[in-house]
Order: sequence, then structure tokens, then C-alpha cells
Amino acid sequence: MASTTNPLLFSNFLGTKIPTPKTTKPVPIPFSLFSKRKFLIAKNILNKEPNSKPLNSIPSKATLAALFFSSLAPQALALDNVNPPPTPPLVVEAQQPSQSESSPFSQNLLLQAPKPQSRNASDLPEGGQWRYSEFLNAVKKGKVERVRFSKDGSALQLTAVDGRRATVIVPNDPDLIDILAMNGVDISVSEGDSGNGLFNFIGNLLFPFIAFAGLFFLFRRAQGGPGGPGGLGGPMDFGRSKSKFQEVPETGVTFADVAGADQAKLELQEVVDFLKNPDKYTALGAKIPKGCLLVGPPGTGKTLLARAVAGEAGVPFFSCAASEFVELFVGVGASRVRDLFEKAKSKAPCIVFIDEIDAVGRQRGAGLGGGNDEREQTINQLLTEMDGFSGNSGVIVLAATNRPDVLDSALLRPGRFDRQVTVDRPDVAGRVKILQVHSRGKALAKDVDFEKIARRTPGFTGADLQNLMNEAAILAARRDLKEISKDEISDALERIIAGPEKKNAVVSDEKKKLVAYHEAGHALVGALMPEYDPVAKISIIPRGQAGGLTFFAPSEERLESGLYSRSYLENQMAVALGGRVAEEVIFGQENVTTGASNDFMQVSRVARQMVERFGFSKKIGQVAIGGPGGNPFLGQQMSSQKDYSMATADIVDAEVRELVEKAYSRAKQIVTTHIDILHKLAQLLIEKETVDGEEFMSLFIDGKAELFVA
Repeated sequence: MASTTNPLLFSNFLGTKIPTPKTTKPVPIPFSLFSKRKFLIAKNILNKEPNSKPLNSIPSKATLAALFFSSLAPQALALDNVNPPPTPPLVVEAQQPSQSESSPFSQNLLLQAPKPQSRNASDLPEGGQWRYSEFLNAVKKGKVERVRFSKDGSALQLTAVDGRRATVIVPNDPDLIDILAMNGVDISVSEGDSGNGLFNFIGNLLFPFIAFAGLFFLFRRAQGGPGGPGGLGGPMDFGRSKSKFQEVPETGVTFADVAGADQAKLELQEVVDFLKNPDKYTALGAKIPKGCLLVGPPGTGKTLLARAVAGEAGVPFFSCAASEFVELFVGVGASRVRDLFEKAKSKAPCIVFIDEIDAVGRQRGAGLGGGNDEREQTINQLLTEMDGFSGNSGVIVLAATNRPDVLDSALLRPGRFDRQVTVDRPDVAGRVKILQVHSRGKALAKDVDFEKIARRTPGFTGADLQNLMNEAAILAARRDLKEISKDEISDALERIIAGPEKKNAVVSDEKKKLVAYHEAGHALVGALMPEYDPVAKISIIPRGQAGGLTFFAPSEERLESGLYSRSYLENQMAVALGGRVAEEVIFGQENVTTGASNDFMQVSRVARQMVERFGFSKKIGQVAIGGPGGNPFLGQQMSSQKDYSMATADIVDAEVRELVEKAYSRAKQIVTTHIDILHKLAQLLIEKETVDGEEFMSLFIDGKAELFVA
């Protein structure tokens, strides 16, 4: 009850001290402010009835009145003709007293208590957004009827017992559902915005249509459709040829720019002259060659020759790569071949150049699985277009490959490729001319001698020599020089052959001494072997994977002919073993290193070839055993045939070992005999790190060394 003091409850009420009653027995109906709103006083207390016992004393009546008023809130009482307080409202209904009764308690009074305010609403948070802690407290007190979670579970909307709604941001609480279920809260989940079903259906149909339309548009552009490079076309344009066409070829290359391939250039010049002056040849009954196949190692200038032909011929020129005929779709290659020759025939006379023809011209029916049907259809169509039933008039086919051994025999026959032009590696004179061509526009010093450079580069192709001059120019620019000298060209040559120098490599004195004696051993044995290549340069500067290098200048005649004598091969094995022999003699057998591993591989390969292929073994005789064979598509190692017995294999191993031991003994004999020259050369290498051929030969002249005689 309220703590406000009620003056009616004082003990001197009505001027008499009245003890506070402890029971309510005189009152037959108990009442409470929170359980009843109207209170009716019993008639037997306030009225004088015949059967009731009158209240004779005023104190008794006052006691009953005090008991009645003490059960009500002090603010809830009012008498007749008394203005009630503004809050809380109180309605007191009293019957008008009769005329015969003058006592204020001798009447029936009907009192209406004020409507109690709900305490449930006063405990709920205000506003439409509740905190999570407030929400949990309300749930545990039973003041939340239902909740509705969002589709993603990040928020919920609640409905309280008084009908109010609020929103709560829900954290990741796994116990929330259990709390709601234990407190009898109705749980539901929102299905989200359903949207318009018609628009969803239209969108599902429209997206695939747009995707396919975009792919079709891109496909047509890539294949030369509307808006693409090929002008108007259809969806089947992927079957058309992608060759490059030049009505008046402007390659910027003529025969004057081609050097080192005089014989190949002469044969192609005849074809060009036939196109320019056909009467000269037709008067003698000659016919123009239908095809020329350029064959040679990579980098020898086959494509350059084709560009020179295009620049000199003055007729329409088609160029393409054979790989363009091979596609994923079946029949596309054959279709592109037909389209290419249809265009060429409409421009006849003309030249068609197909680079790397081995991509489609391989042997049919070969390889694992019986070959490739799509590639075979392409080559069949190519054979038909070059020399088929309808013929091929006015179209000259130039093709280039470095794998003539894999080409189909039907493609190489006369009538298709009438000429096979071999573009081989250039000789010394050819290399000099190539160096002159690639030195155009470069500032060269007066000490540059193309003859010496050409002799130091045996076996180099035109592409190798072009790279050599370009690397020399880069080195000169790196060193802030105005001209390219012979030193830059020499350094560039060593960089191409052995890799860049490791100038900042940390090398101990002991390792430097070991490498110096190792390379000195190679050079010493090589210089004293008869009929062997002269020493060009010795270096102990690390390059690539090598700690040091000894350069020999091979004979030009031997390289061009490809003929090597037995004595030369034996000398080559002895030179390769000279490094290991020098290590053993100087440092002992226990201190040798793995630096001779590549030398051993070279010696073993040469010795086995001498026995198995070259017939240099008396026990095996003039028989080639263990040679490669079979299908070229399977690789040499997979297709090698073992056509000899185990007894023969034992003999081969014994012969190889005998050749190696003989070469080792020869190298050891030379090193021990000329040990003083070995020490001088090693000391010179330790001091200078690099010794050229002239300085090396001066040591032999001073030491009066003599050639080794077996």
C-alpha cells in the first residue's frame, strides 16, 4: 500500500482512542483494492433492520468505519459533497439517506474503486526498437506472445501481450530458440518478398537468351562476321581460311638481305624469274614447279627466304601456318584448305606459303591409336588441292619444315613438291656475309674482324649470329661505350655458349686453384694431342653451372663434312679426361671432386658410339647394334630395339671400358711428362683468370713441349 499518512487512521479518530483491529470478523465479505472494484457494506452494519442487533454505541460504529477505511487507499476515499483529487479517479456511490435517519452510518453506501492500472505494460521497453537484453527479459517474464524471424535470421519482429510490436537485432545466439520455446512464445519465419511471379518467369527466360545472343555475337566477330575484320559472314565462318593475303607483298626483305644460303637462294630465284619471265621457260617446254619444300635446321633462314621470294616475285602472296588448319571441330581443317586454294586460284598466278607444314603433313596412320582422323582429313584435302583430279594451275606452294623425316611420302613426291631446297648451316664465308648483314646500323670499332669471329663460331646459324651481334651491342651500351669492340663480341659469344659470368661469386683460393689445374689439364692434353682442335681460350670464371671452361676451335672442314677419324675420337676422350688426371696428380686420389662428371658422360657416349655404331671395335666388328628404329612418333628411347644378346652386351661393355682406360692412360702420361707447363699455366690462370690461345701457345714454345706419340 502507499506510504502516505492517512489522517483518518490516527488513533484519535472521532476524538476517541480506538485500538487497531486485528481481525475482520464483523465484516462478512473480505475485499481488496486489487481484486474488487466495488465494495458493498453489509446492511446489518449500516442499517437498522428488525433482525439485526443495533449498534448502540458510537465507538462500535467507529471501529467498523476505521476497519473499512483502512482497507482502502488513502487517495481513493471521498465523502459526499467532497471534491475528489484529480488522480487517480474515484467514484463513490452512496444512497441518499432517509428523512428519518440522522446518523451518517445508518445508510447503505455503494463505493466504486478506481480501475487499477496494468503493471504489465509499465514493465515493457518503450519504442519500436528493443535491445536484445530487453527482449530476453520480456520473454522470460512472459510478456511476449509471438516472434517472427527475418529470412536471414538477423532480425525479428515481436508482438507483446499488450499488442505492441517492436523489432530486435538478433546476434548469433544458439540458445534463443530454446528460450522462446520454454516460455511458450509462438515462433515463425518470414518468407521474404515473393515478388511478381510473371516477372520472375520472364526474367528466367530472358537471361539464357541474352547469354546465347552475346556468345553468338562474339563468335561471329572472332570469325570475321559483321563488325569483325572479315566483313559479312555467317555462323559457319570458322571453316574459312585465316591466311594473310597481300596483293602487292611488302615484306621489306629481298634476296640481297639473305646471306649464307647461296644455293637455296639460287633455286628460289629461278622460281621468281619464272613468274616474271614465263616465256623464257615455256619456249623450251619447261613448266613452273608446283611446290618447293624448304628443309633445314632451325634458325637457318627458311622463313626469311620465303619473305624474300614474296618481296621479289611481285605476285599475290598468301601466308599461313599449318597449325591454323587444326581446330577442335571435325572437318574445319579440310574446309580451310579448300577455302585457301579457292582464293589462291582466283588470284593466280600467286604464291602460297605454309610454315611448319609438319603440323599437318605427318605420316598417315602412324602414332599411338592409329593416328589422328582430323589431321589426316586435312592432309588428304591438301594433297588433293596440290595435285588432284582438277589440277592446280598457277598456284605455287612454298612450305618450310625442320622435320622432313616425319612428312608423308605422298606429300613429298614430284607433282606436289617438285623441289626440296636444303637450307643448311652456313660455312665460314657464309657466316662472314651474315655478320656483315646483321652489323648494319651498328657502330663497330676498327678492331672487329668478321673473319676471326666467323672462325670462332662454327655451326652457328643466321639466327645465332644475329643474336650474337645484338648481345654485343647490349654489352657495349651497358659499359657506356660508343662503339662495339672485339671484346664485347667475345664476351657475348661466351655468354651465348656457356652463360653469363658470375663475377660476384664467392670462390675460395683452394677452389680457385683446383679449377685452374682442372682446366689447365684439359688444355695441356688437347694441345699435345695430334690432329686435335687448337685451344682458343681458357677461363676459370664461373659461368652457368660450370666452374671453368676451355674453348677449342673445331676444324671447319671436319664440321662441314661430318667425318671424324678414330684417332680424333680417341684424342677427344683423352682431352675430356685431362681435368680429372690433373686433379689426381696434383691433389691426390682422395681429394678429387665431382667437377669431371660431365666429362665422364661425354667420354662414355663417344666410346659407346665407337663400339656400337662406328665399327671401331675389333671384337664387335663392322656391325651396328642397338640402333634406334621404329615409329618416329614414339621417340628414340621408347622405340630403340635391342637386337643383340646378353653375351654381346658384355663384350660391348668390355670394349667401352677398354677405350676409356686407354684414353685415361694417354692423358696421364701427357700430364706427368709436362708437369712444369701444367704448373705455369695454372699459376697464370690464378693470376689472370682468363688466358687466350696466343698466350697459351707461348708457354709451349718456351717449354719446348712436343706432341704426344702413341
